[in-house]
Amino acid sequence: MTVVSEHDHEETVAVTPLLQDAADLEPADQECSERLVINISGLRFETQLKTLSRFPTTLLGDPRKRIRFYDALRNEYFFDRNRPSFDAILYYYQSGGRLRRPVSVPVDIFLEEIKFYELDEEVIELFKDDEGLPREEERPLPSNEFQRQVWLLFEYPESSGPARMIAIVSVMVILISIVIFCLETLPEFKDVPPEPDNHANGSAHGKEPSPFTDPFFMVETLCIVWFSFEFMMRFLSCPSKPVFFKNIMNLIDVVAIAPYFITLGLDLAEHQGSSQQAASLAILRVIRLVRVFRIFKLSRHSKGLQILGQTLRASLRELGLLIFFLIIGVVLFSSSVYFAEVEDPNSEFSSIPDAFWWAVVTMTTVGYGDMCPTTIGGKFVGSLCAIAGVLTIALPVPVIVSNFNYFYHRENEEEENVQHVHVTCGLVEQPPFLKHPVRLPDLWPKKVQIYADAVMSGNVKGSLIAL
Repeated sequence: MTVVSEHDHEETVAVTPLLQDAADLEPADQECSERLVINISGLRFETQLKTLSRFPTTLLGDPRKRIRFYDALRNEYFFDRNRPSFDAILYYYQSGGRLRRPVSVPVDIFLEEIKFYELDEEVIELFKDDEGLPREEERPLPSNEFQRQVWLLFEYPESSGPARMIAIVSVMVILISIVIFCLETLPEFKDVPPEPDNHANGSAHGKEPSPFTDPFFMVETLCIVWFSFEFMMRFLSCPSKPVFFKNIMNLIDVVAIAPYFITLGLDLAEHQGSSQQAASLAILRVIRLVRVFRIFKLSRHSKGLQILGQTLRASLRELGLLIFFLIIGVVLFSSSVYFAEVEDPNSEFSSIPDAFWWAVVTMTTVGYGDMCPTTIGGKFVGSLCAIAGVLTIALPVPVIVSNFNYFYHRENEEEENVQHVHVTCGLVEQPPFLKHPVRLPDLWPKKVQIYADAVMSGNVKGSLIAL
């Protein structure tokens, strides 16, 4: 049923179907053909009720949810939301579940819109996967109150002031450990003169100094004490032990602590003469090299390193393509330069594997100059190798840079996250009927009838007072 205005007989307003939708009085077979108007920040859309009813759990598909935004004066639903995004939202209902983001709408804005319209969680997660967005990681907390406080203290520096102080101390200890690792390799600290050992007959023999009296060893011990204490506190207070060891940061902590105890055991065994010196020195060199990985402990407290790690993780496919292209180029150009230089008796390319190093250095535009072609054919191959290397490396780099920009801006947006409040027809709180499970037909029929009669009689102002 439509109502004709007294001032202009050509202008019609579809009042009764929309009001009957609010009252939920129409049978299902008649409601399917009814239409309603949706106003998105001044841009009106018109669709059928059966289109929205395909997804009854969403904001537009549930009459109880969308009635909050109903404007009785204009006989429409008003949403102060992003207009370009609603084209895709409405197409989601029309197509039966296909969600396509408009090119002109940024990902974060469109994600906010689909959450506002309460689309299914599976649809939102599928959209994140299609857009390459990482899934939101759940952060479980221990059930015990004391364990929760300790876990927040050592795992989340932003949770409190004491947690920030512990994070600062941890960063300082990591930096001291790295500085000690570098300084102890200086020649003036490596060549320690042997301590004189006076015998009873007056002769003096040199005795190797004890490694346990070394100042570097003492500082290293203090750093390891802090690392071990921090690791044990997090391990004892973590909500799940298996998940704790699956975290790469905790594995880095183990790698940072283990070399000290292995080195300590080898030093004790060597001091007692129960191991061969040459073998123990070789093992010590390898173990001490592992200590350099302590620098990755900074990523627990550095947003920049976390962004870099997320970028590399998201760009594994591009990095794999880069390595694959480089391998093809290395094999191709090292073979070519070998056969181009094979007739030259002074050639430095004795075999194809020897030319691999030259191909890698040339394709990466480093050019050490330790190996270079001398013949015309070899120089021609070298020129092609350099040009191909520039093109090969340049192809995947923009994708990696794009991933870095995405994670960098997302991190900044999370830090500057501000809750935006949208005006919804002047309503700040939910109406009482949305807080209690009641049926709309029990509340609205009389008010709907008052408004319908007022429109037909032209006394709209009086009807609003009655409503």
